[in-house]
Amino acid sequence: MSNPILIDPLAFARDGASLQNERPVAALAERVHELLASDAGVVKFAVEGFQDRLLRPSLRYCLSVTLSVECQRCLTPMPFELEAEGVITLFSREDKLEAAVEADDELDAILAEETFDVIALIEDEIIMGLPLSLMHDDCDTEELKRAKADKPNPFAVLAALKQSKS
Repeated sequence: MSNPILIDPLAFARDGASLQNERPVAALAERVHELLASDAGVVKFAVEGFQDRLLRPSLRYCLSVTLSVECQRCLTPMPFELEAEGVITLFSREDKLEAAVEADDELDAILAEETFDVIALIEDEIIMGLPLSLMHDDCDTEELKRAKADKPNPFAVLAALKQSKS
């Protein structure tokens, strides 16, 4: 488990507080490491409290990191730049949360608890920001070239049949 950064989300939003920090990828939770080729890199993030246009307490966050992920074609590490940002609206009552989400399907909202782990939010955003299957634009490995060269073109057989009938 990573070292949490805990805030009181309602007070943080009400006071218009802000937090800027960075954390080595190696210091994040194992659930993030499982998806990466290595734990190299540093994630930079910021969280800012504010009230939205309806005067609801909210948190605005952004993060930036270059991760080392595995190419799904050639299985070698490759860099992946991830930038994410968003707003989370906080509610102290579940009925108000449900009504707001029903009225605005794009609203990202949670039921505010006494403490909120900023690092868990950053880890969640990294996990959700990774594509399912990352690949180099052009994998230049000898193994891949050999595999392609050894494989016969399936249409060559059809071409040969077509030529023999003519």
